[in-house]
Amino acid sequence: MNAIIDHQQRYALANELHARPFPTLSVGATAIYLAVKRPADAARRDRGADLAHLLALLDHFGADHPRPGATHYSGRLGQHQIKWESHTEFVSYTLFVDGRGVDGDGFGLFPRDWLMEMPGVRLTSAVIQVSEKPADKADLARVLKEDFVPESLAASNVLDGAAIIAGDFRIDAQGQMRFRVIAAPKTGAQRIGRIVQRLCEIETYKAMSMLGYQRAKDVSRDLGGIDMRLNRLINRMSGAEPEAVLSALLPLTAELEAISAQTAFRFSGTRAYSSLVADKIAVLRERRIGGRQTFEEFMSRRFEPTMRTSEAVEAQLQNISARAFRAAELLRTRVEVERSAQNQLLLESMDRRADQQLHLQKTVEGLSVVAISYYAVNLASYALYPLAIPAGLDKAMLTAMLIPPVIAAVWLTVRRIRNALH
Repeated sequence: MNAIIDHQQRYALANELHARPFPTLSVGATAIYLAVKRPADAARRDRGADLAHLLALLDHFGADHPRPGATHYSGRLGQHQIKWESHTEFVSYTLFVDGRGVDGDGFGLFPRDWLMEMPGVRLTSAVIQVSEKPADKADLARVLKEDFVPESLAASNVLDGAAIIAGDFRIDAQGQMRFRVIAAPKTGAQRIGRIVQRLCEIETYKAMSMLGYQRAKDVSRDLGGIDMRLNRLINRMSGAEPEAVLSALLPLTAELEAISAQTAFRFSGTRAYSSLVADKIAVLRERRIGGRQTFEEFMSRRFEPTMRTSEAVEAQLQNISARAFRAAELLRTRVEVERSAQNQLLLESMDRRADQQLHLQKTVEGLSVVAISYYAVNLASYALYPLAIPAGLDKAMLTAMLIPPVIAAVWLTVRRIRNALH
């Protein structure tokens, strides 16, 4: 059989599905998670700087480097395991510490100078502790009460009883989010790793979605003023000169277009990230424990309203932009109709002037026939007078005889020339 020619990216695309495996964690482990985003005033994220910063961390611990241009990396970092991922808008570091535990917030395991030189700002950071499920429900309740704020606590049984996840989505005194994975005795290390990874993703995508909410609040204030200005201009459309209203409307339309261009990416990203949050929670297959709210209920009460606010502001922006566009189109139509009427009047005036010029031209032609005939008769009389003497005709008689034929000839010549031109 002839060899089959593969697509040049076949293996790269197939391997991409397996490029970011879930970590394997055992009871007693701790995951230290950090997500870094470019500053708001930066034009775009510098992937080269992100990769260089990762290499500086690996060199500090003498670890192996990823391949050039890599967007993800997993390897040993001293006694611990590190996972690095480069995303469209942020880069994440996850340090997995074994069963010996972590002192403080765990970020002391990173070099202090390296943290200070981070090419970006912290989007979120979290410490996720993995512990074994206690046999007594009272001990479980005590652990949850000690670690989290009861009013904000969300906890649920996930993956058919494989573990209990808990978190209050509050930033503690060390500046970290705190989560806990309480695994059942027979839960495997790979399943624990998947749960921890889901918690990291939920927290990161939630934080990215909230950026859209903050942008929506800023835009909402601007849209209020723009909407009032647009309403005033629309009310003026029926009475004022359309050119004046259109001139005032064009800057407002340009302002709306600028806001749309500045927010389109953020709002679309917010929709994508919020859907990812819902998807990541759904795959955990939560079940309620002890009457506490689940992660899904927490997001429904506190996170989804902010997303609906972002969607409402985006819809308001689109509505105002559409109204401004329709108003501009109506004004342009009105201006064009008025200009068409003015052009019609101008054409009628030009027709009248052309008729007047034609009548004047005919009058001038009659006068020109008389003038040309006068000179032609004089010339002809001078030319024929020597021949008229033998015939006994004086000059006056000769001139009188020449006038009719000369006038007729000149008139016919002028008429022929006019017919040739028209």
